[in-house]
Amino acid sequence: MTKMEISRRQLVGGAAGMAVLSSSAAKAALALPKAPVALNIVDVAGNLALTKPAFEAYRMANPHLVSAINYTQAPAPELPGKIKAEQDAKKVDIDLVLTGTDALAAGIEQNLYIDLMGEYAADLPKLDGLLNKGGAMMQTMAQGKGLVVAYYPSGPLLEYMPDAVKNPPTSPAELLAWAKANPNRFIYGNPANSGPGRTFIMGLPYLLGDKDPKDPIKGWDKTWAYLAELGKYIEYYPAGTGPTMKELGEGTRDMIISTTGWDINPRVLGVVPKEAKISAFKGFHWVIDGQFMCIPKGISADKIAVLIHLMNYMMTKPAQAVTYDQGYFYPGPAIKGVPISMAPAASQKAIADFGRPEYDKMIEDHPMELPLDAKPMVAAFAKWDQEIGSKKKK
Repeated sequence: MTKMEISRRQLVGGAAGMAVLSSSAAKAALALPKAPVALNIVDVAGNLALTKPAFEAYRMANPHLVSAINYTQAPAPELPGKIKAEQDAKKVDIDLVLTGTDALAAGIEQNLYIDLMGEYAADLPKLDGLLNKGGAMMQTMAQGKGLVVAYYPSGPLLEYMPDAVKNPPTSPAELLAWAKANPNRFIYGNPANSGPGRTFIMGLPYLLGDKDPKDPIKGWDKTWAYLAELGKYIEYYPAGTGPTMKELGEGTRDMIISTTGWDINPRVLGVVPKEAKISAFKGFHWVIDGQFMCIPKGISADKIAVLIHLMNYMMTKPAQAVTYDQGYFYPGPAIKGVPISMAPAASQKAIADFGRPEYDKMIEDHPMELPLDAKPMVAAFAKWDQEIGSKKKK
């Protein structure tokens, strides 16, 4: 089978006014199929909120390649077992996985995904020089088994109501003092199920000067002591981020842990009042996050060829501009040179109305750190459950 060479320079007008990669730009190939295929995409990261319009634009512009795209969503912990069972039965029905670092790491550990960069690097975009700084950092976590499709600096940030918090904390010590003076008015979600919650605990070791920010068991002594003390003034830990936003919006809490996306999107949706403010600790490090496209082993050559073709489109500027969405993963694009002016009009309005002009400078001025790898992250969750979360149940 000959290799497919895809020209990323030859674009044609596509659906919804977007430029879409034309299959005529692909030479004899991983042989693009003579009849269209139906693709099954499973999202375990909320990624479709960012990318579904781009997938649909590709489908509409390439009916000779894709007859339909079936979308499903599933919890990340359940996916690896499902894929493994399908592979063992030699009947893989999942063609593309949209995942965060959780199911990415589990799939790599269990050898479930195709080695994209090992087998198809010549057919995929050249990532050197294409990815932005955060996207390039997140791509290293894929170990060649996935392609980063969205990135955001995440946090940790504090979000608060300005009528209740006149002087927001600028350090963990000040947050602790505020929580002590205002018991049960601060909250964060269980880190195992809350992006802001896990970003908070992963960001503290950098702020507190812990021995090893990448080793939650042997290197986080100051962090665990701090979280235990802070927990004395927290009523309970919600199972996810949504309840923290709801309670902030209702006035049950005055301050919560947030991220860029969790700040913007709930205000767009009206869950949190527009006037809510954010602040960051002095000298904080961004603990960044990303989402990936992965192809499970065991699917047909026809589908692989179409998916590689599709991945090339998803890394173009028109497709990446869609990931601005409603600020859910702000900014969103994983590649360079995609300003908000390229985003759909609805995204531009949402960011103009609810975005934070200071974010761009904050992203530029503060160091970025990768999140924990899978095994230390699971260990951190378990230790948090045992030593912190178990002390407060609602």
